[in-house]
Amino acid sequence: MPLDYTYRVRQPHRTGQLAAVAGAIAEGGGLIGDVTTINVGRESSIREITLAVEDHDQAERVVELLNKLEGVEVLWSRDRALLRHEGGKLVISSTRPVRTVQDMRDVYTPGVARACVAISDDPSLAGELTMIGRSVAICTNGTRVLGLGDIGPVPSMPVMEGKAVFYHQLANVSAMPILVDTKDVDEFVETVVRIAPTFGGIHLEDISAPECFEIERRLIEALSKPVMHDDVHGTAVVTLAAALVACRHAGLTLEEEVVGQIGLGAAGYGIAALMADAGAKRVVASDPNPLSHERARQKGIEIADLETVMEEADVVVATTGVPGLIDPSLVREGQVILALTNPYPEIEPEAAIRAGAAFAADGTSVNNVLGYPGIFRGALLSGAEEITLQMKLAAAEALADLTQESELVPDALDPKVHERVSTAVRDAAVESGAARMDRAPMGL
Repeated sequence: MPLDYTYRVRQPHRTGQLAAVAGAIAEGGGLIGDVTTINVGRESSIREITLAVEDHDQAERVVELLNKLEGVEVLWSRDRALLRHEGGKLVISSTRPVRTVQDMRDVYTPGVARACVAISDDPSLAGELTMIGRSVAICTNGTRVLGLGDIGPVPSMPVMEGKAVFYHQLANVSAMPILVDTKDVDEFVETVVRIAPTFGGIHLEDISAPECFEIERRLIEALSKPVMHDDVHGTAVVTLAAALVACRHAGLTLEEEVVGQIGLGAAGYGIAALMADAGAKRVVASDPNPLSHERARQKGIEIADLETVMEEADVVVATTGVPGLIDPSLVREGQVILALTNPYPEIEPEAAIRAGAAFAADGTSVNNVLGYPGIFRGALLSGAEEITLQMKLAAAEALADLTQESELVPDALDPKVHERVSTAVRDAAVESGAARMDRAPMGL
């Protein structure tokens, strides 16, 4: 897997030295990204140079080549991802500082007792007087993390922290990772039910199939608050938005086309189901695991082999985790192909276009960070007790409408995008009767 490495390099401060450093990096096969000058002195300068390398061995090879240059020393080199994770990515902080005795009396003793009594008398005030109404628990057991598989709950923590960072930055929602150390469905559900009073919503993440479907179903039944497995529904929302835009580029209309889904894991099933709910003419899917077939059939999804899906589908979505699965010879003229496995897709977009696809993209373009912050914010704003189909479709349509003409999806880091999604979700909750505005939190 490609890595980004940062090197802090001391070199003589004279003409040609930076060029010599760049030459050594090129000899080692590194690709230069950012170059930041840390210090310039009379005799030497210090710079941090970020490189893309193929693996740790190549990263070390670059260190050796740089240290061989006269007067050059690599002070340190670090995997940039690990460097950015030092100390974790989250902190818990107060919404306002306590600076005076009066502040202390207001937020703690004796004032805090009046807030407790108010909530005891009227439990709906919890959303107004505490963080509960604007917070989400990100719950996982780490049984299916990214492309890493079953690595367990603690190693999955960086992913959960990352999700929480985007909740805060993009939607002003407080999110807390909850690591549940069990693979047993009953234990997982019981644990989440017991901690659920702390939060306004439950975000399920990186849980293996088929357990994830059972866990989500049971939590939705048990809790009167929004519950969503992001790998199933968040990914589906963003993929549906991308498919709508891709159809627009290719001159197609989703309602008149056959959608093919290759792979029926958590994400694949969620995508296929939402495509059917969005009105696709037909949805045809393939997966080598027969256990996934009955669930799909119950949703009206047809089961076929890979070749049949490629032959019949106008829009093809692949989420198999198998790089290179789709041979270019299977691509049909005019198809839309979204091969979403990262970092190496089922077929490279360029290869799909050369084979005749009207439009093609990979997983780098379709990121579920576009979905979950706004979806949960909209659900919390509406006071909804669940995330309905209408709310998910509204989110997908909002994302498609926000996409610039030359792009597949809008800018994932634009807070205005997430504000529009949350508004669309809230409005859909109101229109569908799912909203409970008396439960909506203050200050979100």
